[in-house]
Amino acid sequence: MRKRREKIPFRKLVPNMITSGNMLCGMLSLVLTLHGHYVPSVILIYMAVVFDFMDGKVARLMGGSSAFGGELDSLADVVSFGVAPAMLIYAYYLRGFGGAMGALAVAFFALCGALRLARFNVEHAPGPFKGLPIPAGGHFLASFVFAGVEVHPAVMALIAVGTGLLMISSVPFGNLKGIKKGFLNKQKAAFLWVLAFSLIFVLREKAPLAGIGIYIASGFVGIDWSKWLSYQEDEAYTRKNND
Repeated sequence: MRKRREKIPFRKLVPNMITSGNMLCGMLSLVLTLHGHYVPSVILIYMAVVFDFMDGKVARLMGGSSAFGGELDSLADVVSFGVAPAMLIYAYYLRGFGGAMGALAVAFFALCGALRLARFNVEHAPGPFKGLPIPAGGHFLASFVFAGVEVHPAVMALIAVGTGLLMISSVPFGNLKGIKKGFLNKQKAAFLWVLAFSLIFVLREKAPLAGIGIYIASGFVGIDWSKWLSYQEDEAYTRKNND
């Protein structure tokens, strides 16, 4: 007798489709890089960040989280935030630099991103991220191209290697997923939105680089963004009763 095929529930299918959008952005970014369309390539990496944020959120809202979805998400992240930014940086800054040195620098970045994801899947615990998340690492490198910053190839190779080391380091970086429902400090959140729009207004195309630079710097000074943006339990209880 033929085994009856199990139908995938709709609530699990939707998050996986969003994750596939993440990988699609990464693949198209690679294609655009090969054709020399560097800024559109960066925009697709930014779009992949949106898909990466939304798939987990939708999965939690719909109750569609699964081990399969988690593995697919990691594979998509390797493409969109590891390989795609690495190839972009190589094509834009490092082509022809020191023989194979440029290629080795970006390959190291992509490898560290894959190691970072593998460690996250087996060691992840509530609280700050251990090491720089790969979406932030890919965003950081891609933002140099979007900003049009002129960087010496040797310096960019060091930046790529340094970013890779940050991803596999033990430096704690803020995790916004730690904010509980109803505990968000709206005043502080509004301040961050004002800061973001101010950066865009003043720095324009350099704003993404500045924003991700602030996030990376916050890891070294020990800022836990989830705690900073959250009310303490006693404060939240008092506000709820007052409301």
